[in-house]
Amino acid sequence: MNAYIIGFVVPLVIYLFKNAKSRKRRGLPADVAGDPGFAVRNHRVTSPMTSAWEGVTTLVELFERACREHHHRLLLGTRELISREIETSSDGRSFEKLHLGEYKWITYGTVFESVTSFASGLAKLGHVREERAAIFAETREEWFIALQACFRRNVTVVTIYASLGEEALCHSLNETEVATVICGRKELKSLVNIAGQLDSVKRVICIDNDVPSDASSAQHRWTITSFSDVEKLGRENPIEADLPLSADVAVIMYTSGSTGLPKGVMMTHGNILATVSAVMTIVPNLGPKDVYLAYLPMAHILELIAENLIASVGGCIGYGTPLTLTDTSNKVKKGTKGDASALSPTVMAAVPAILDRVRDGVFKKVNAKGGLSKQLFDLAYTRRLKAINGSWFGAWGLEKFLWNFLVFKKIQAILGGRIRFILCGGAPLSGDTQRFINICLGAPIGQGYGLTETCAGGSFSDFDDTSVGRVGPPIPCSYIKLIDWPEGGYSTTDSPMPRGEIVIGGPNITLGYFKNEEKTRESYKVDERGIRWFYTGDVGRFHADGCLEIIDRKKDIVKLQHGEYVSLGKVEAAILGSPFVDNIMLYADSFQSYCVALVAVSRPALEEWASKQGIAYSDISELCGKEEAVKEVHASLVKEAKKARLEKFEIPAKIKLLSDPWTPETGLVTAALKIKRDIIRKTFQEELSKLYGK
Repeated sequence: MNAYIIGFVVPLVIYLFKNAKSRKRRGLPADVAGDPGFAVRNHRVTSPMTSAWEGVTTLVELFERACREHHHRLLLGTRELISREIETSSDGRSFEKLHLGEYKWITYGTVFESVTSFASGLAKLGHVREERAAIFAETREEWFIALQACFRRNVTVVTIYASLGEEALCHSLNETEVATVICGRKELKSLVNIAGQLDSVKRVICIDNDVPSDASSAQHRWTITSFSDVEKLGRENPIEADLPLSADVAVIMYTSGSTGLPKGVMMTHGNILATVSAVMTIVPNLGPKDVYLAYLPMAHILELIAENLIASVGGCIGYGTPLTLTDTSNKVKKGTKGDASALSPTVMAAVPAILDRVRDGVFKKVNAKGGLSKQLFDLAYTRRLKAINGSWFGAWGLEKFLWNFLVFKKIQAILGGRIRFILCGGAPLSGDTQRFINICLGAPIGQGYGLTETCAGGSFSDFDDTSVGRVGPPIPCSYIKLIDWPEGGYSTTDSPMPRGEIVIGGPNITLGYFKNEEKTRESYKVDERGIRWFYTGDVGRFHADGCLEIIDRKKDIVKLQHGEYVSLGKVEAAILGSPFVDNIMLYADSFQSYCVALVAVSRPALEEWASKQGIAYSDISELCGKEEAVKEVHASLVKEAKKARLEKFEIPAKIKLLSDPWTPETGLVTAALKIKRDIIRKTFQEELSKLYGK
C-alpha cells in the first residue's frame, strides 16, 4: 500500500509542481505613458529599478563598495604563458599553439590599488576629465583596471572592438576626439597604420611592455607609455579622485556597425548600473563563491555588464579567449588545459555560436564512438529531455544524478565541471542548443534580449523557465511595450497573443548616438512621465505568462549567429551589378553564420555564357539547375561583393538560381520594382530551407 501511495503521489506532486511553474506569471501588465500599446513589467518590481544597493548611484561607488567588503578576496585572474609554439600542418600551413599554466590571481584590495594608481598616473600624464580615453584591446585584466581608473577621474571611455577595421577605428577615434588610447601591442600596430589620419590622439598607453619600434612618439606626435609605467607614475604622485554623477557619460560604445560606419552609443553611469542591478536580482544566488570565465569582447555591452556584475558581488573573474576556451580549442597545445578546465567556472556568459560549437563537438564525438557508449548517451539524453519537457518519468532527482554520473560528467568537464548558470545573449539561441545545455551541462541557461542602446537590458528568462524560443519577461529595470505596426500586419489586439514593435523603457535606456541627433530623435522618445523609450525595430509577442518572443524585424538588418549585422539591402545593391542578375534577394537566418540568396537570373547573359561553354540544356529552368551555372553566377556575385569591399559574412555562401522573372504581375515586386521581401521569402520558403540544409 505504501509503495502504491508513493508511486502515485510522488509523480502527482512533480506534475502539479511543473504545471504550477508553467502557470507562473513572470511579467505583469504595466501602466505606462507614451505611445499607446501593450506594456509589461517584471513581477518582482512595481516600477523600474535604478540600483540594487542603497546609496550607490554610479559604477565608481559600486566598485569601491565591493573592494571594501571583499578586500582580501580574489578578483582578477590571468593564466601564465609557459610557451608559444608554431605547428605546421601537412598542407604547409602554420598554426600558433599556446601552453598556458595555472591562473595567477590578484585580490580586490590589490586591484583597487592598481585602479587608483592608474587613475592618478593618467592625470599626471596630462589627461583631463574633459578629454576622452579609448580602450582598444582584447579582453584582459588591464582592460577592467583601465575602465575603473577612468571612471574614478570621471573620464568617458570610448570602447572599440579589437577586431574593428582601420576605417571604422579611425572614424571612432576622430568622431569622439579621443586624447588617450589604451591598447595592446597587437592593436598598437593598427593604430600606427592610421596615425597620419588621427586628429586628436596625444597619448598612447601600451598594456604590453614590449612597445614596437615603429610606434615611437616623435614620429606620430603622441607620447607613448607602458601600462606599468603609468601605474608607477600614479603611485609616486597620488591624486584625489574626481568622482562622477549618475547622469555623467561613462561609456561611448561603438557597435560593430549594421550599415556603414559604426555608431557610438552614449551610456551614463546610471544606465549601466540599472542593468547590473536588475541582472543581479534575477541570477540565482550570485555571490562571492562564483567564478566567472571572461572571454567575450569587453567592448560588447554583454561582457561589460557581466564583469561589473561579478565584481559587485565579490566573485572572481578569470580571463580567457575564444581560441583557448576548451582543451581542444584551436590555440591550445595538445595535452594541455584550456581556460575552462584550468578555471572551473560556475558562471559564464556566452553567445549562441560558442554553445553551438560545444554541442556539435559533443555529438560528433558520440557518433564517432558508436556502440554501447552511443546507446547509453541516447537513452540518457531521451530520458532527461522527457523530464525537462514535463514527463513524469525521468524527472526525479535521483535519476538525474545517475545520468550525470554515468554519462554527462565527462561532457560537463569540457567547461570545467562546475557550471551552474549560463547567461546567453547577442543572437537567438536555438531550442536544440538550449536543451543540450540543460541536459548535458545540467545547468539552466538565461536567454536575454537587449541592445547596446538599452545597455543590454530588455528581457531575460528566469532560471526555472525551461521553455524554448522565448527571451523571458522584462528585467526589473525595464518596461517592454508592444506598439502596433500596421504595415507589417502586427497589432496589440491580435489573438491569441498581442504583437507589435518592441519598445523598451526605463533607467537603462541610453542617451542616444554620439553626434547624431537625427538618428537619436528617430529611435528615442521621452514620455510625459519622464520615462525614456528606445524603439528597437524588432517585432515580438507576449505569451500569457508575460514572457517575450521575438518574431520579426521591421528593417532589413539581420544579426547572424556570431553577432555580425548584415544589411540585406546594402548587400543586394552591391551584387546586383553582376551581369547574370536580373533581381536578387539576400536572406539571412539569425540561427546561422552565413547568408544565402535567391537570384532571378538575366536569361540572355546566362544563355550566352552557356553557349560559349558548350553546355547543353533543354530550357532555362534546366540551365538554372546545373551545378556549373550556379558556380559561375556565384563567382560573379563574389567578384562584385569584393569590388564593393563587403565583409566575408555579408557575401552569400549559397545561392538558388530562379528562371522566372520577378514582375509586379507575379506579386514579387512593387510597381516601382522594389522587392517584396516577405512575400518572396514565403513563396520560396522551401528553396531557402534547402540552401540551409534543412
